Amino acid sequence: MERVIVVAVINEKKDEALQYRSVEELKSLVTTAHGTVVHTSLQNRRTADVSRYVGSGKVDELSELASELDVDLIVINDELSPRQGQSLAESTGVAVIDRTQLILDIFAERARTREGKIQVELAQLTYLLPRLRGQGLSLSRLGGGIGTRVPGETKLETDRRHIHRRMDELKRDLVRVQKHRNVRKHQKQQGERLHITLVGYTNAGKTTLLNALTDEHAFAEDLLFATLDPLTRRLRLPSGLEVQVSDTVGFIRDLPTTLIASFRSTLEEVTEADLLVHVVDASSEHADDEVKTVEALLQDLGASGIETITVLNKQDEHHSNRETLVSGNAPRIEVSAKTGRNMTELLHLLEKQIISFMEPYEQVVPAGDGKQLSRLKSTTIVQKEDFDEQTESYFVKGYARSQNCYVNKDN
Repeated sequence: MERVIVVAVINEKKDEALQYRSVEELKSLVTTAHGTVVHTSLQNRRTADVSRYVGSGKVDELSELASELDVDLIVINDELSPRQGQSLAESTGVAVIDRTQLILDIFAERARTREGKIQVELAQLTYLLPRLRGQGLSLSRLGGGIGTRVPGETKLETDRRHIHRRMDELKRDLVRVQKHRNVRKHQKQQGERLHITLVGYTNAGKTTLLNALTDEHAFAEDLLFATLDPLTRRLRLPSGLEVQVSDTVGFIRDLPTTLIASFRSTLEEVTEADLLVHVVDASSEHADDEVKTVEALLQDLGASGIETITVLNKQDEHHSNRETLVSGNAPRIEVSAKTGRNMTELLHLLEKQIISFMEPYEQVVPAGDGKQLSRLKSTTIVQKEDFDEQTESYFVKGYARSQNCYVNKDN
């Protein structure tokens, strides 16, 4: 594992507590990237140094610490300019990366689908393009490890024109891959299945909740960005209604702009959801700020108007009152996805919320039309089903979406 020094400038004009929390979050990111933080170095300044990010005295201190602690890498809790990164690496004799490159590195390791890999490479190239001149020196000192999970060396050693061509190629590939989403959109418009999307701050327990709801075993770990590629599973609610539930990449404070741009199409899938489930790590000391970060990103994506349920997760890990976490009138529930606490109650709450944007219907189904009866049970919320022996038919009453093609509007 790489031995890492974490460095941050504490801006005297900004919220100090928030900046310290950001440093702790960066240390968690280093752990996620398989690094070990051996020292944390902070400097109080009004602004970061334009040349080397920190002052000359701090640079000398970092150089000495790197030698004494056998450090492999310095990680900066900010986005460095090309000049800052190159100058600091040359002055300390140690490879230097910033918060953005660290997050890109984690994404590169976690990407599994073709779309995810394309999006990560595109974000990496966008970030690396203006930094090519100093990147070779920095990467050569790493010898593999954090910050080196970048596109193949041949792509970085060629000229800028070639990289621009590669980026254009990736954008074309991305458009082709994303066309497959139209199939799901079409199914949704035809009333096949409702779509529920789990959103939340990274490591809030979204994948663990998905596993608990659907009895699946998707990868879940106590690490930031354990899930990168969206996961979709089928879920049967208590009434028999079948819905699709998707897990999404976790949000994080100061998400790199290059990632937002490259992953925007994936992030915007959130806007296609019928219902959002905002998963909150209720055990986090910084849950309030994490909720605000998620709400701000949802607003930016145009998803703030979608019906939402707030799930206060990890109730097994804390005992404090989290009533202040949720603003507005959004329905909420306390659960523990890990122990299964309140999972049944959550299923009923999901169903109750879905009914709120459905329409009531009544339909007579002949006893011999078992296929139609099955369709109604899986695509609508059936609340009453009576068999009439005289007419040999079922009287079905329940709730359905207005565009459901299996509900006879003439009945």
